[in-house]
Amino acid sequence: LFATTDPEKLLVTVLSRCLQFNLKRLDEQQIEGQVTRILAAEGIAAEPGAIRQLAKAADGSLRDGLSLLDQAIAYTGGRLEDAGVAAMLGTVDRTRVGAVLAALAAGDGAALLAEVETLAGFSPDWNHVLDAVADALHRIQVRQLVPGVEVEADGVDVDALAGQLRPELVQLWYQMALNARRDL
Repeated sequence: LFATTDPEKLLVTVLSRCLQFNLKRLDEQQIEGQVTRILAAEGIAAEPGAIRQLAKAADGSLRDGLSLLDQAIAYTGGRLEDAGVAAMLGTVDRTRVGAVLAALAAGDGAALLAEVETLAGFSPDWNHVLDAVADALHRIQVRQLVPGVEVEADGVDVDALAGQLRPELVQLWYQMALNARRDL
């Protein structure tokens, strides 16, 4: 039995002698459900936001989600709260990302720099910050282009920003966030 997440790195002669099973990624709700079930069975209380963060960080892998859950329990001393899990993961509060985008949309350079300084005070993983910015911009663009679709707010005033910004500007900022992440 040979398991890998990068089969393209294997030699063709090895791959030709293997049966390949491409497993589907789980969505965040499935991972949240499993984590919630495990926490209930273990009698560990958890905030829904902490579970959501773990499911998002698992990125489709229940195995990674369970590893992160173990780490979070150890890191937080058995109290799975939003802030503790965010600190462990090095993620930022999405409301901070919303404040950055609001300042950017308003053209308020002083507020933008103040928000970036606040973010820097948390010593975040800047890749995660850029991911969060790109994700928020994607949701704003979806709201602009497909108004009837339900879009998760997640700390960002999607409706206000979608109404305030031109779609081509949102697309430009999205591309800048993607390029900045690559360059980082």
